[in-house]
Amino acid sequence: MPAQPDTPATTSPVELSIVMPCLNEAETLEVCIRKAQGYLDRSGVLGEIVIADNGSTDGSQEIATRLGARVVPVAEKGYGSALMGGIRAARGTFVIMGDADDSYDFSDLDPFVERLRSGDDLVMGNRFRGGIEPGAMPPLHKYLGNPVLSFVGRLFFPSQIRDFHCGLRGFRRDAILRIGLITTGMEFASEVVVKSTLSGLKISEVPTTLKKDGRSRPPHLRSWHDGWRHLRFLLLYSPRWLFLYPGLIAFLVGLIGSAVLAITPIQLGQVGLNVATQVYLAALAVVGYQALLFAVLTKMYAQHEGFWIPRSARFERFAARVSLESGALLGVVLFLLGLVIGIVQFAVWAASGFGPQDVVDTVRLAVPASLLMMLGVQTIMSSMLLGVISVPVRRS
Repeated sequence: MPAQPDTPATTSPVELSIVMPCLNEAETLEVCIRKAQGYLDRSGVLGEIVIADNGSTDGSQEIATRLGARVVPVAEKGYGSALMGGIRAARGTFVIMGDADDSYDFSDLDPFVERLRSGDDLVMGNRFRGGIEPGAMPPLHKYLGNPVLSFVGRLFFPSQIRDFHCGLRGFRRDAILRIGLITTGMEFASEVVVKSTLSGLKISEVPTTLKKDGRSRPPHLRSWHDGWRHLRFLLLYSPRWLFLYPGLIAFLVGLIGSAVLAITPIQLGQVGLNVATQVYLAALAVVGYQALLFAVLTKMYAQHEGFWIPRSARFERFAARVSLESGALLGVVLFLLGLVIGIVQFAVWAASGFGPQDVVDTVRLAVPASLLMMLGVQTIMSSMLLGVISVPVRRS
């Protein structure tokens, strides 16, 4: 089940906590803290600055303490771990998080605070609307990584956010703690948007600027590694795109193609399709059917474990009718159909005195028989697994 909000460390009426994850940010931490302090002084917002330190060894903690920021040690490594440690320790009703590398302007947080005060649960910064200074974002991230991953996020989930990975964002602390964030790495940025969207939180987007960070060392971000972690998270939270759609296409193409070739070979110009193609299409059908079963089992398991994945009304009606018994019965029927074809083929061969067979004609009929038996066994075994998943358990 989603995590319950942690109790703030104090009952002080702090409105805003500015949380910065920190891992050896001594070069830029002071300027970030001073900008954040300047914003609080200028705006009159009652706030605090929280430095979620992830094991710095360059004196970052001493810098933060000297400047009056509150340092929260976070032992578990990772961008997401550091931020969650800071968010849990925050005392504010609202939290604005941002990197401590001086790439975001903590002196201009008014758009975020205004939207939060107006009732939004999550306010995302949009660097593409606000402006990206030359050299602030590598071309790979600017023209491929961020646009593609943000597009995938909008495609997979009902989100209108154009910049999924902006590091500057604000939210209601209690709302974000309610949705049960669990990732520890850079994919935390995607998880916040996805789970907020799926939970029905009120989300908006405001322009923000990105400038070249002030560090002399390379950033912690690893382009391909962290990009893959973002994409993997988006896929795992959307069985429809990971399993259902690819599986449905593969299954239909394989099933229809192998069925047609079981009746007659096909000539497409200079290309002739016969039993060899039929075998490969049957294999494609098996793979596609397995993906379809995975889509169903993933959603069923997610529901059983309280791991929230979107389920349509159509799927809910389907799930209400699916059981170990009904699935196993369907599997037995499919297997028996294939077995009957095989028995008929064997009987014909026996009637001929077990003499030589025409290989092409034999294979043409053996493929659909084998395909039906394989689909039947897959269905039976998946139904058994569904039965295991569906066993009620006591959570106390």
